[in-house]
Amino acid sequence: MIDGVKIIQLKQIPDERGKIMHMLRCDDSHFEKFGEIYFSVVYPNVVKGWHIHKKMTLNYAVVSGTIKLVLFDDREGSKTKGELMEIVLGDGNYSLVKIPPMVWNGFKGTGTLPAIVANCATEPHDPSEIERMDPFKNHIPYDWGLKHR
Repeated sequence: MIDGVKIIQLKQIPDERGKIMHMLRCDDSHFEKFGEIYFSVVYPNVVKGWHIHKKMTLNYAVVSGTIKLVLFDDREGSKTKGELMEIVLGDGNYSLVKIPPMVWNGFKGTGTLPAIVANCATEPHDPSEIERMDPFKNHIPYDWGLKHR
């Protein structure tokens, strides 16, 4: 587990009409503050990443489909510097992943349908606050290919 990252199982309330999917409340112990919420759609086998935020904490939940979320800790002085973390989120694992600033992250759409990733960020989007890196040509020791385990 990367220092500062939290995974919180989320509640779903199904009935014959459909379901309610909880994500984040202002009275949750892991809630910091509200900056903005947005949704990112990712197609199957497409990678969105790598990026870090300098100030923003991310709160990801996958409301439809499935992704593989990958995190890399490159923070100077972090006790988990150099560690990678993979989390499969979505239909089989409805969870909130809280990612602190300065942790590299990216995700890949898995399955056969597009996935919808919700992010309730602690800051409004600011292009000067984000840093991006090519998902395939970089210093992070990670291969986005399919892994047979």
